[in-house]
Amino acid sequence: MEQASSNGHAPASARLLPWPTPEGKPCYLVTANSGSYLSCLADDMEATQLATGTDVLAHARQVLDDPMSPYAEVRYAGIRLAECLTDALRVAESRGMRLVVPDAENHRESAHGRATPNTGDGLRA
Repeated sequence: MEQASSNGHAPASARLLPWPTPEGKPCYLVTANSGSYLSCLADDMEATQLATGTDVLAHARQVLDDPMSPYAEVRYAGIRLAECLTDALRVAESRGMRLVVPDAENHRESAHGRATPNTGDGLRA
């Protein structure tokens, strides 16, 4: 596992893990094997975090739908929602970093079946 560099950016082709370091900093995994033990552990943790978020959301909706809910329950629900949102955003960021972005020319060729020349006037032939 590798921590973020001092500027806070991930090393090249690193996976953001779903847990922070003990100091609360982002934690990254650098591996070419997406089936490694740590990759699988991270996948399982992401699934657990998202499932927990679903459960907490359902509970929070019940608390928030009841206008007579005690302040402590509403506050607890808000705190748990914030924790789950933090986890979900980390999962989204990690998965977004792992998306393959096709280069523009290859994408255009596959979308049109052939390369489309630029006519210089901003219109495509």
